[in-house]
Amino acid sequence: MRCDDSSPFNVIPPAVVALSVLIAGLEVMFQLAAAGILGGQDGVGWRIAALTDYAVRDDVWEWMLANRNFRPDELLRFVAYPLLHGGFVHAAFVVVFLLALGKLVAEAFSSAAFLAIFWISALVGALAFVTILDSRPALVGGYPGVYGLIGAFSFIQWVGLRGTGGSQFRAFQLIAILLAIQLLFATLYGQYGDIVADLGGFVTGFLLSFLLSPGGWHRFLVKIRRR
Repeated sequence: MRCDDSSPFNVIPPAVVALSVLIAGLEVMFQLAAAGILGGQDGVGWRIAALTDYAVRDDVWEWMLANRNFRPDELLRFVAYPLLHGGFVHAAFVVVFLLALGKLVAEAFSSAAFLAIFWISALVGALAFVTILDSRPALVGGYPGVYGLIGAFSFIQWVGLRGTGGSQFRAFQLIAILLAIQLLFATLYGQYGDIVADLGGFVTGFLLSFLLSPGGWHRFLVKIRRR
């Protein structure tokens, strides 16, 4: 009888594990700092300082537009904010979604496609956040990128249902349920900025899948040449 001591992480693509560990590691660091274990008295303010420097803020975007000064340190917010979260529960849910959806997307497409979908969706979601609504709370956390992965997952289901003749609307059941829950809470608290960012991420992830899915770029080039 042989004992199987293989790690469960062996079945998850390394890129998915790396991104999840990075997000979880930062959150653990902030938790330890808040408890006074790291950084001493200064550690208590680490999370606040990080959110101040890297969260996506509508007022910062408006300042850049008004002054036509797109400083690199301010633009960095749009790619750094998915790594930072408001608390343990916030980060934990993002990591869970990343491990589950990231595994599916990376295996169906590729690890590079997984990373591209996550970060481009987060970027587009952040741009939607600052351009569509005037939101006072800052945007932080990996949900827009996760919603991009939900878009890719919906694309995978959409293609599968198309091949089997099933109703393709079923591919969008997950996003419909999640957005309905978010809309309920947004209505209660009067904050719709996160919904705009997440929906922007979902649409981006779904559309990117047409190019990043296996053979997608080739099909795109064929259509362009036919025109």
